[in-house]
Amino acid sequence: MKTSVFALDGKKLHEIELPNVFETEFHPELIKRAVLSSQTARLQPKGAFIMAGRMNSAEYRGARRLPTHERSINVGHARLPRLKNRKGLLYGRVARVPQAVGGTSPHAPKVEKKLWERINKKEKRKALASAIAASAKKELVAKRHVLAEGISLPIVIEDKFEGLKKTRDVIAVLTSLKLEKDLENAKAKRRRKSGKSKRRGRKIKQKKSVLIITKNNSPVYKAARNIAGIDVCELRNLNSELLAPGCLAGRLAVWTESAIKGLEKKA
Repeated sequence: MKTSVFALDGKKLHEIELPNVFETEFHPELIKRAVLSSQTARLQPKGAFIMAGRMNSAEYRGARRLPTHERSINVGHARLPRLKNRKGLLYGRVARVPQAVGGTSPHAPKVEKKLWERINKKEKRKALASAIAASAKKELVAKRHVLAEGISLPIVIEDKFEGLKKTRDVIAVLTSLKLEKDLENAKAKRRRKSGKSKRRGRKIKQKKSVLIITKNNSPVYKAARNIAGIDVCELRNLNSELLAPGCLAGRLAVWTESAIKGLEKKA
């Protein structure tokens, strides 16, 4: 299986042989597990303080033999624990129960909750190989991206692309590769979120566009990171989550020639 290598101006330079990883069978369920494993690994276990709402003198007394002001039963009041900071238990404020002010939380988060999606190393590698192969299948990529007519996948560009330092130069190269429609589509689908997430640093919801994969940490990272929807990744940091955002494979990827060769050695 061969593909063309393009110059910065969009002209075809030569052809190269693709690594065998692009012939991997498509496994959507395995890719989904790998993405969920990557996402849940970033979660931090949290739980409430075990004594929250209980650090007080509240007590429930249900013995009828006690004086009226010292018991919580048959006194015309709710049978609930009360604070002992008054002249009698009957006159104290209700505490320690969920429905009371400052009481315990009814279903507080627990640190023992299972947060992670576990996946074996071999399964994770196979999921990555399947996601890489899916990025070269036009029918899958067309479901989540706007493709120009006559475009061939995967898209490979010469290594000079890694040295670009200006955003306008990156946009010009992607336009020469007939990817401008997908860039415009991603930019148009950038919107502000609703709800509490705006107060927690997640203000914008952005559609994903092109994924640029390089061999090394290159200047093109800073040049392209401000373009809406674009991600830039080194080959060694490539993972299923980048190739299948939202657990859906078929990401439109632009590879540099050295990244493709490095992928062959890695496989």
